Amino acid sequence: MPGDLMTRRQRLRLVLVLGSLIAIGPLTIDMYLPALPSITEKLTTTPAAVQLTLTGTLVGLALGQLAIGPFSDAVGRRKPLLAGLVLHVLASIACVFAPDVTVLGGLRVLQGLGVAASSVVAMAVVRDLFSGSAFASLFSRLMLVMGAAPILAPTLGSAVLRWTDWRGVFVALAAAGVLLSLVALFALRETLPVEQRRSGGTLKVYGGLLRDRTFVGLVLVAGLAMAALFAYVSGSSFVFQEQYGLSESQFGLVFGAGAVGLITATQLNVRLLRRYSPQRILVTALMAGSAAGLALVVIAATGLGGLPAVLAALWVVLASAGLAMPNAPALAMSRHGEAAGTAAALLGAVQFGVGAAAAPLVGVLGTGAVAMGIVVAGGMLAATAVLFTVVRPSRLAALEVVDAELAPAGAH
Repeated sequence: MPGDLMTRRQRLRLVLVLGSLIAIGPLTIDMYLPALPSITEKLTTTPAAVQLTLTGTLVGLALGQLAIGPFSDAVGRRKPLLAGLVLHVLASIACVFAPDVTVLGGLRVLQGLGVAASSVVAMAVVRDLFSGSAFASLFSRLMLVMGAAPILAPTLGSAVLRWTDWRGVFVALAAAGVLLSLVALFALRETLPVEQRRSGGTLKVYGGLLRDRTFVGLVLVAGLAMAALFAYVSGSSFVFQEQYGLSESQFGLVFGAGAVGLITATQLNVRLLRRYSPQRILVTALMAGSAAGLALVVIAATGLGGLPAVLAALWVVLASAGLAMPNAPALAMSRHGEAAGTAAALLGAVQFGVGAAAAPLVGVLGTGAVAMGIVVAGGMLAATAVLFTVVRPSRLAALEVVDAELAPAGAH
């Protein structure tokens, strides 16, 4: 059923189903964050090496999406999704028995490959049914459900650690994968009709996407904003627990508070889209995020305001990302609805690929707030620079003319 014919109840059900499925990605990334210092100690390794296990997940997510996107355009959405979830369950079980950080990192790559299917298929399903502002609005609603995962994941991880060690976190992830496989099997119908499926020509489709300068620029913007987010994700446990002395449970609460800010911004985006174009919201969000990122570096370097000031600057960055992340993909995906799976794959691969590069960079620079702040600020500043130099304001504004459905009623 096309999205514009759905009832409000049907849209809500779709958001809940897709949100619960896509949540396995953030759960896999974030749930073991409180255990990073413990893993470092128990496996007798370094913080940078442990952060590479996070990078492994992001690499798997990036590479997996490149393969699964075209596959989902050829065979439909359900089969790749179910196969990916099964792989995630098997990899999670194997992580429980990882003897060292090298093996754990390799298994985390497999986990990422598995959850890549959820990321690609969820976005492709939304694009199968919606486009333009409707896509951005529904994606913002979807992020409300998705946002529960980063809020709950570190807290759930902390709860698991009260009863067991870090290996128990992966038992919980395997159980979550089984549950979500059942959701995918019984609650998600196929949204790509047989007559609209595309077989073969994968390289040609990717080539066409890469020749679209506006699409590539918007994908890079989304990826660099994601890099800022993952710099925070990878560095936060060390910054808050080791530098500022928070306990595992306190860290879970602080991390969750940041996620609340991100989610609140995504829901504010739905209201803003009623008055402003996605283009205008994107530009404003990136500029605000860049300013907050620079403030974070200054605060971390000088100690001015202590932990409260660091948190305030970080939460502005997260809120800015919450406004940018629905709109950049919506503008990019609106240009290539005929190959939604492949376009979603390239978008997701760049997002998580750039995020994978940002995560260990924090560890290389150090485990303090300054190192994290430099990478967070760098991601937001680079996203803003790409928007103005690659996409360019004239091309961005022209999207309202080329694709009129992007401009909501009352857009300024």
